[in-house]
Amino acid sequence: MPKLRSRVGTVFQHFELFPRLSVTDNLTLAQMKALGRSRDEARTRGLKMLDRVGLMARKDKYPGTLSGGQHQRVAIARALSMDPIVMLFDEPTSALDPEMVGEVLDVMTTLAEDGMTMMCVTHEMGFASRVGSRIVFMDVGGRILEDCTRGDGLEVRRKAAC
Repeated sequence: MPKLRSRVGTVFQHFELFPRLSVTDNLTLAQMKALGRSRDEARTRGLKMLDRVGLMARKDKYPGTLSGGQHQRVAIARALSMDPIVMLFDEPTSALDPEMVGEVLDVMTTLAEDGMTMMCVTHEMGFASRVGSRIVFMDVGGRILEDCTRGDGLEVRRKAAC
């Protein structure tokens, strides 16, 4: 199980960045501990992923100086640095100001377009219907109300489920 877990990237709704570590150190720590990468190798990979989410200019900053959207994009870069085969997102935009939501969704859309397998719990229905190949609507108790794919007339079924 630990080997499988190391291949699953998880992004929580509350960023889980270490406040006393710089953005770069937040990106490298797990790679060194879980994957056994050298500091230089972890830094190179982390900075590549930071650039991918559009935050290279923030590499030496600390979490306390970042906006909510920037926090979440660093959290995405940290998960991507682990070379996951799948990404799990738990309400990645719920703690964000409305103007920051677009930043995070743009990064996630790019990941989907690049072929990353993602499972995302979200209330962002437009995003889900735009990038999702399969959408599962659940009620508060976790009961499945609808399970449909893009080819199933997703937009009509989405409106019916709401």
